[in-house]
Amino acid sequence: MLTMAPSVCSDLWGVWQILGWVLMVFKIVIPILIILFGMIDLGKAVVASKDDEIKKAIKSLAMRAVAGIVIFFIPTLVATIFKLVDGFQEVKGEYDVCATCISSPGKCQTTAESHCTSHSGTWNKDTGCSGFQATKTE
Repeated sequence: MLTMAPSVCSDLWGVWQILGWVLMVFKIVIPILIILFGMIDLGKAVVASKDDEIKKAIKSLAMRAVAGIVIFFIPTLVATIFKLVDGFQEVKGEYDVCATCISSPGKCQTTAESHCTSHSGTWNKDTGCSGFQATKTE
């Protein structure tokens, strides 16, 4: 059976790159905010010298830390999912472009361009990849 290789990641590389930059900013800003708000909350509780407020501030800091850890590992989870999907013959290599754009946004355009040209497509920075040749799947 002949199918056209999907090019959703190569065509939308700019969107994936922006998502990658946003996640990178979150990975930097969220831990800083957790530390800052934790210091403020614990400082207020210590100054008030109330055991209940100190326990509440510690619990709040722990919940924020868990949320920060979860957000920090979202790109790893997404990349793992893309690697699993990329194993299917019909989309071989295409979702590697998405994973690269999310985990390393600086390498996004280069990866999308090389994937496009390796599948006999025509690369255009503005419109993405066009002209994929049909591939035979069994």
